[in-house]
Amino acid sequence: MFSDRFDQLVLALRILPGVGPKSAQRMALHLIMKNREGAIGLAHALNEATSYIHECEICHSLTENAICDICASTERDEQVICVVESPADVMAIEQSGSFRGKYHVLGGHLSPLDGIGPEEVGIPGLIQRLSSGHIEEVILAMNATVEGQATAHYVVEATRHLALKMTRIAQGVPQGGELEYVDSHTLSQALHNRMSMK
Repeated sequence: MFSDRFDQLVLALRILPGVGPKSAQRMALHLIMKNREGAIGLAHALNEATSYIHECEICHSLTENAICDICASTERDEQVICVVESPADVMAIEQSGSFRGKYHVLGGHLSPLDGIGPEEVGIPGLIQRLSSGHIEEVILAMNATVEGQATAHYVVEATRHLALKMTRIAQGVPQGGELEYVDSHTLSQALHNRMSMK
């Protein structure tokens, strides 16, 4: 519209979830016309984040180090692992302040129609980690969606041969809800009232 560079900025902003062409255009106009300093800060922060933030070698959450602070902590219970779909879920549970174990981030959920199978979400790596022998309980905290439930069921079946207590978060998380949008109190209740799955 105004220039090729402006069009490139609008196109770049559209990669964000929930941002359509009009929203991207409004954001681009705001950054260029009213907040150039903020735009430069945003560009710098994005560059820094993409350069230095990566997956933890153990749990696959986000960190700037080889191993995240939660995995490195000696104050967390290493015998209890909470399995979640994304780093956003780790943040949500941590904000509830109700869990003192460690995490494993799958990086998604099973979706055969989209070609997303166990390997794509790292389930073989999870099973290898759970086979180490020092983990006693696994809390499945996948989203309360059809795909989340299918993923939880797959994990239960794939680990049936292991001597693990397998639980799933329960009361408080609505059917079809996603963890990152659930308030801290509700999430705390769901963790405390988890139910056995095997």
